[in-house]
Parts: sequence; structure tokens; C-alpha cells
Amino acid sequence: MAGLGQGLELKQQQKLSPLQIQTIKLIELPVQELEQRIRAELEQNPVLDDTPDPESDEERTEISLDELQEDDAIAPYKLRVNNRGKDPMPEYNTFSIHESFTQSLRDQLGYCELTPHERDIALFIIGSLDDDGYLRRDLPTLVDDLAFRAGIDTDEQEVEKILGIVQTFDPPGIGARDLRECLLLQLRTQKSSEAVNNAERILESCYTEFSNRHFDKIMSRLQLSPDALKAATAKIIRLNPAPGGQVDNAYEDRTQQIVPDIILTEGEDGRLSFEMPRFNIPQLRVNRKYADMLMDAQGASQRAQKEAVTFVRQKLDAAKWFVEAVKQRNNTLQKTMQAILDYQYEYFRIGDDTALKPMVLKDIAEITGFDISTISRVVSSKYIETPFGIYPLKYFFSEGMENSEGEEVSTRELKKALSECIAEEDKRKPLTDEQLVDAMQQKGYKVARRTIAKYRGQLGIPLARWRKEL
Repeated sequence: MAGLGQGLELKQQQKLSPLQIQTIKLIELPVQELEQRIRAELEQNPVLDDTPDPESDEERTEISLDELQEDDAIAPYKLRVNNRGKDPMPEYNTFSIHESFTQSLRDQLGYCELTPHERDIALFIIGSLDDDGYLRRDLPTLVDDLAFRAGIDTDEQEVEKILGIVQTFDPPGIGARDLRECLLLQLRTQKSSEAVNNAERILESCYTEFSNRHFDKIMSRLQLSPDALKAATAKIIRLNPAPGGQVDNAYEDRTQQIVPDIILTEGEDGRLSFEMPRFNIPQLRVNRKYADMLMDAQGASQRAQKEAVTFVRQKLDAAKWFVEAVKQRNNTLQKTMQAILDYQYEYFRIGDDTALKPMVLKDIAEITGFDISTISRVVSSKYIETPFGIYPLKYFFSEGMENSEGEEVSTRELKKALSECIAEEDKRKPLTDEQLVDAMQQKGYKVARRTIAKYRGQLGIPLARWRKEL
């Protein structure tokens, strides 16, 4: 028939095995979450048990899945999986890291007496803040977004009222709509004094003059002495222009006590190596009641016996895949960390950012033979303890640029050199971005002005006119 036709479509689709899926999921987990995941698996798989078997003996061996023939009677001891490590679980050192400012604001919102309607508006405002903690949207736009995106009917007066509540949260300055408001919010949380009061007056009445460093105009308009102006200015320049935190420090955006997955060690010969804190993978065995169920199935119908054996086979398959995935997860992490240690050996030896070589995920992927996506999962949420601090593995990855001699240097080294240039400048005549290009050139770094501006912003260093001191 003309209206009918046949077609053949061939598709090549790569399907992941259960073991690969388990391994991918476990690779991303830091050690604490891995232990929690193991406990969850024990709870979800009723065949698994981590309590000692009172009838166990040393001659029992690990079960082979090939032995589980559906038409055989299965002795209980054959269902035992022995994978207990030799080392007991040590006491871990835990370290506090910065909490997500967004989550912190939500937590603080819980202490406010608000109606559900007001709470929804507050949550929307918190979700609209940028990485620096600013609300860079006007109120009419916010009201429209609340209506069309969240289905919340409100007006500008109510939104401003709720915004005022959010602006009382820690850290001070959160929710500001511009730098002036951010600084004023911070000043209003400080203990009243002449310097604080004068600082508020300057920002309220002479913000433009202060931004342009027209100090004579400020002293004349506000009737301030040079000493009073200097004290007020000192208060202002110590305020935080980005209370939400810099994007460059996003790896700190995590809310938990962390346990380093890796600890840098130095041998007696001075050679650096690392160790991964041991954790206790419980001894997995089949729960007695399921073994008894199989024994009882011998007298039951063939169908009932097969169903019982199939059930235990499925659960035991899941257990074996899980144990093997944990092993592969650790092997992958160890191989990746060894590659990072070898690549950045000089940095790990002295802990100086200038020794940190440019390194991207592709570099480590090529060394280990893993996919870039695998390396990305390995370094995600993993921390290493070193003699000079606790660092996420992400910290050691950065792009590179060439210095004046054509050698590639990391962006972290460039930022450190830039910080040194600014620290060494005359604060009465701070260096502009153009002048910082020359200063960096004298240190041997070829950097464009726009790169200077970018790095200065990531370091939280203001423009030259804001760094000027009396």
C-alpha cells in the first residue's frame, strides 16, 4: 500500500551497568557522606547485615554468585560476604568551613514572625540575591516577577517592608541594592560613636564626593576636621563591599563539618605522599532469617523455592555491586590524587601559591586515563589536609598565562603578585589599573588592564580611588 512504509532505524546506545552507575554515584561523595551511604544501603537491602554472625567461623569463604543455582539447596554459610577491612575506624579530625550565605539567610528567616505569604516573599527575595549578596533589581520588577513566576500577589510597599527584614540578617549589608546602601546597613549595626556617626553622614550626604575622594568638599559641607574625616574614612574602608562572598571563593559554599578525604604526609626521607583516612565498611552477611527462609523453601513447591532464591540473588547482586563500587571509588580517588600530587609536587612541598602550576581537568585526565567528567566528579567536594591548611581539590586547578620570559604561570600566582603590588603602593596615591599593568610588568608578568580589573574584583580589592587614604 502506498500509504504504508517500513523503515529500519539503527541506534547505538551505551548502557551503563549497575556497577558503573553505583561507582559514578559514589565517586562524587566525600568520605563522611560515603559512610552514610553505606549505612543507608544496609537499611535498604534487607539481606545485608553488619552484626556479627554468632555461628561464623574462620573457614567460611566468600560466596560466589555462580554457586546460587536456582534448583540447589543453599547452606546458610554460603551466603556470607566477607569484606571487613583489617583497620578499625580511626577518630577523624573535622574542620568547619563557611556556610552558604543563602542557606544561612533561610535559617535566619525561620526565627522571624511572618505569615506564610510574607515568608514566601522573603524566600523569593533571598533567592534573587546575587553572589555578592546584593539585590540588583528594582522593586517594580520584583513585584512583577513575584506575580508571574511565583504566583504571589503583592505590591512595592510590602516587598520593601520584607526586604527591610532581610536586610537585618547576618552578614550585615545583605540585601542592599547598591554599594552605598550596603555600607550604610553595615554601619547601622555598629556601636554608635563619633566616627561611626560621621561615616553615616558622609555616605548619606556626600557619597559622590567621597567616591571621588573630594575630601575638602566633605570637610566644608559637614564641618569636619581632618582628624574626624580620617577616623570616619577608616570606618568606611573597613566595611565589606561584598557581604555575600566572592564568586572566586565558591568552593567554601558548603554547610557541614568536613572530614578531609586525603591527608598529605612527609616521610622520613622528606618524600611527600598522601593517605586516605580509613573508614569502616561493615562486614556484610546475609541475615539469618533469609537463610532460614531458603532452607524452609526446600520443602515448598519448586516455584516458591525459585522465587526465594531469585530474591536473595538480586539482593546479593546489589550488595556485591555496591562493595565493588566502593573499591573502585577509592582506587579512582587514589590514582587521581597521585596525579595531582605529582603535577603540583613543588607546591605541596612549600605551600607557596607562586609554585602552583597551571592545571586543568584535562591534564589530570590524560595522566590517569580517566574521562574529564570522572576527574570532575573526583575533585568535587573532596578536601585535602596539608601542613599549611585544608584545601578543596578544586583549589589546585587554574588556568595559566605566560610571564615576560614566556613561562606559563598560574592565575593564583598572578593574583598573589597583584596583591603584593597593591600592598606596596603609596596609599595617598594608589595605583590605577593602568599603573598596575606596569607594576606587574616590572615583576615579570604580562597582564592586560582588563585582566587586572578582573583579578582585582575577584580579590575583593576596590578601585584606586577607594583605596586612597589621607
